[in-house]
Amino acid sequence: MEFLSFPLSLLAVGNATCIGLATAIVCLLIHWVKNRKGRNYPPGPFPLPLVGNAFHLDFNNLPESLSQTSPGWRSCHVGLGQMEKTGKVNDSIKSNVSWIAFTGYGQHWKEQRRFALYTLRNFGMGKKSMEERIREEAGYLCSAFQANEGRPFDPFMVITNAVSNVICSIMFGDRFEYSDSSFQRMINLLKETFELETKPITQLYKIFPWLMKVPGPHQKLFTIQRTYLDFLRAIIQKHRDTWDPASRRDFIDAFFEEIEKNKDSPTSSFTEETLLMVIADLFVAGTDTTSNTLRWSLLMMLLHPHIQKKVHEEIDRVIGSDRVPTIEDQSKMPYTSAVIHEVQRYGNILPIALLHMTYRNTNIQGFDIPKGTTIIPNLTSVLKDKSIWKKPYQFYPEHFMDSEGNFVKNEAFIPFSAGRRICVGEQLAKMDLFIFFTSLVQRFEFCIPDDQPFPRHDPVFTFNYSPHPFQVCCTER
Repeated sequence: MEFLSFPLSLLAVGNATCIGLATAIVCLLIHWVKNRKGRNYPPGPFPLPLVGNAFHLDFNNLPESLSQTSPGWRSCHVGLGQMEKTGKVNDSIKSNVSWIAFTGYGQHWKEQRRFALYTLRNFGMGKKSMEERIREEAGYLCSAFQANEGRPFDPFMVITNAVSNVICSIMFGDRFEYSDSSFQRMINLLKETFELETKPITQLYKIFPWLMKVPGPHQKLFTIQRTYLDFLRAIIQKHRDTWDPASRRDFIDAFFEEIEKNKDSPTSSFTEETLLMVIADLFVAGTDTTSNTLRWSLLMMLLHPHIQKKVHEEIDRVIGSDRVPTIEDQSKMPYTSAVIHEVQRYGNILPIALLHMTYRNTNIQGFDIPKGTTIIPNLTSVLKDKSIWKKPYQFYPEHFMDSEGNFVKNEAFIPFSAGRRICVGEQLAKMDLFIFFTSLVQRFEFCIPDDQPFPRHDPVFTFNYSPHPFQVCCTER
């Protein structure tokens, strides 16, 4: 009897456990349905308890799967405009190497963003002095293209280096030669970081931050991040060793001044550790997005030679071949401006804006967003909205032109996001894009190498949307 009673008692306990578990699940469902019923939530697919809409998402191409549930471009635009009413959600991976982009909306964030904007403008952002730096760098870039003597080459590294040199001249007071192997290594590490961050397993670590300390593939990402930060630390230390308070050379020196001013304030955000994170933030922001856009622009010239021909004709008519383009030329070049804007729209470089979280109950266009809701602004739904763009999935510069050939703006064009967290370097990026693009197309005719496959026009999703690797041949005009 004792032998038989043992398994019977286990069976009884097992049945009781199952009944208790089932009861708990039913209660959870009732509570969830009761709390959800009558709520004025935005429309979307029906979410499951605990996991929400996770099964509706394709983590290999998150922007595209989010677009299937998008409420429309205006909701995204209005929501971003109200972001001063929301708080920033921390990204457990990116917050290790970022301050301005991935920290909560508080006093320290406002302090650092205000300082960054003020200092970038002092060092020429949006001014003639910065334009001269970009024109000079465009000359170096054209020389690098010319050195290939018509042979096929991948423009990724040289374009990224050139674009990065613009922000580096502000932050570090210097530029990096295109042959600098240590700098090229940093560019490749950043590229690998983006690739690792978008893997489905990495998304799991973001959802469950406590997994960060356990062994796994995410540790490789942290190793790369540490290498990247060590590279920047060495530059900061070199500046510290040669710093003269009477002579402000660059952004780092300006930050040193603020550290000294606030050294007796225990609540100040001006520390060398903050400087490291801000520099890391600005370096990525000033390097990756604009260089990606320029690569998209070259790819579009390869795939649409008739459009390239029209740009050539406008450049020849307005600028000619004897001088470097200036930002003043842009107002006289509606077609080239339309092409650049269409590259940004079609390329959709940052398909998902930075994540946010509501710190109080918020109403957007009549829908209630509860406190503590993570918000993922999907810029793809705006830049590819069928109700706004005539040919949303085609490269069509006429999206930005009227029937008389004039350039026209579109309020749904928000590649730099919108609201309080709009891109800090928007003006710099616009100047970069126009001068680099027109300088290259002025000097060269681009074509697909004879022995290369036809380039792919679909994007690679690695945190951003970038072109697949491609090669190009350029001949001097």
